[in-house]
Amino acid sequence: MDDSSPNREIERHRAAMIRSDLSLPVRLALETGLFTPDTTFFDYGCGRGGDVERIVQQGYSAAGWDPYYRPDSPLTPADIVNLGYIINVIEHPPERREALLKAWELAGQVLIVSAQVLISQRGSGQVAYGDGIITCRNTFQKYYDQQELKSYIDQVLNVDAIPVGLGIYFIFRDEQAKENFRASYFYSRTTTPRIRVNSKKFEDYQELLTPLMDFVAKRGRLPIKREVSFERAIQEEFINFKRAFQVILQVTDRDEWEAIAQKRREDIIVYLALSYFRSGPQFKKQTTAVQNDIKSLFGTLRLADEIAKSMLLDLKEPRAIAKCCQKSKIGKILPTALYVHISALEKLDPLLRIYEGCASSTIGRPKNTTLIKLHTNKPQISYLYYPEFDSDPHPSLSTSVRVELQDLQVDYRDYRSSINPPILHRKETFIAPDYPQYEKFAKLTKQEEDWGLLDDIHTIGTRKGWQKCLEDNCAEIKNYRVYWRKDADPYRIKLLKSARRQRDREEGEHS
Repeated sequence: MDDSSPNREIERHRAAMIRSDLSLPVRLALETGLFTPDTTFFDYGCGRGGDVERIVQQGYSAAGWDPYYRPDSPLTPADIVNLGYIINVIEHPPERREALLKAWELAGQVLIVSAQVLISQRGSGQVAYGDGIITCRNTFQKYYDQQELKSYIDQVLNVDAIPVGLGIYFIFRDEQAKENFRASYFYSRTTTPRIRVNSKKFEDYQELLTPLMDFVAKRGRLPIKREVSFERAIQEEFINFKRAFQVILQVTDRDEWEAIAQKRREDIIVYLALSYFRSGPQFKKQTTAVQNDIKSLFGTLRLADEIAKSMLLDLKEPRAIAKCCQKSKIGKILPTALYVHISALEKLDPLLRIYEGCASSTIGRPKNTTLIKLHTNKPQISYLYYPEFDSDPHPSLSTSVRVELQDLQVDYRDYRSSINPPILHRKETFIAPDYPQYEKFAKLTKQEEDWGLLDDIHTIGTRKGWQKCLEDNCAEIKNYRVYWRKDADPYRIKLLKSARRQRDREEGEHS
């Protein structure tokens, strides 16, 4: 049914959501460090003003305007301007374009633009209208394809919008700030090596040396001249950074510092390689800190660039991806995929990080990502969300987002209403050994193996199949331990114990 009559009155204000927390686009801006203590915020089309109120509660200066809820509020320029899920509810294309341009005009540093990109339950109570639909609530919705949305933003504003999530983009005024954000997106988390040896000299200068340790732990290199505020104090006591760092090396593990430097080299290679999916490395637009990183860790920009290009050549060979996945020391390896927890992504081989980056740097990595599936039989990356990964011994899959890299098509699946969703086993295989609950996960798996609960992998992959397995084995799981069910038939338990002993004997004979 089509009702494109220009006289139909759309009730846009009914699209404004009542939220109990910050909207995802604004939350991402906070989490990625866009806000500094003096940052100002303006919400263009703020609806009921939830984001404005919560940003004020965070201690920032914030204001908002909305044509229905706050029509008399002034349009105020700000460092960060949010245009959150606005352009997709405006039914007239010229007005949609005008809203985007006005919001950009107000943005001093960054504009956040978000819009609906995934269609769910389409057709129920919805009427075609212009280039979108009218919902059963008499609101308009235009559902963008992810690439369509980026192209629209780039064309209207003459910019290069950065995807940070599905339907969420950051647009920077300053080119260096944009490149610095892109580079930081691929910087791994590191921790300062701990003090292992007592040293009177280090103790005497510990307060002075701590900022230097933090700098090297963050960037993988020593500062250069006039780069840090504590340079003069270091010079007065040690002459230069190198001599000061020798004192630090006397009380810490040199290999840990080298591991940090190597990780930073890998981070830079990933960043440079993925820049070729845009317009190539923009060395002159990078911040001084990033340029210094490259020169200090590689010697020359050319060498770093050549290494990145060679990685891209490997990326074009499917067998190289499959081989790298099969050799990975991190993640769960299956015949056609490698599954890895989001916390361990940065520990993967740089080639696999670039492979995942082909998706995340183009469409944005979904915020609610627990596991990442690197397909080896086809160029695809999947983002899987298990909201109870830490708390549930066998968590259910909530949603999945699959990105086909050849055409960047996005497939979204929702399992939240499923009565038999897929579940996880052997959770320790997805994470790195330094994950907080690694030992607890591994102990449960070992116990489940001893009970024979994981033998039939073809039936235990869903919630119902797993429940039947537990029932057949008179087992239940409490506090990450397997117990005999109290209501189980004693004779049945006796038979199961006997079968387990027989299996253990047979395994012992073959070992």
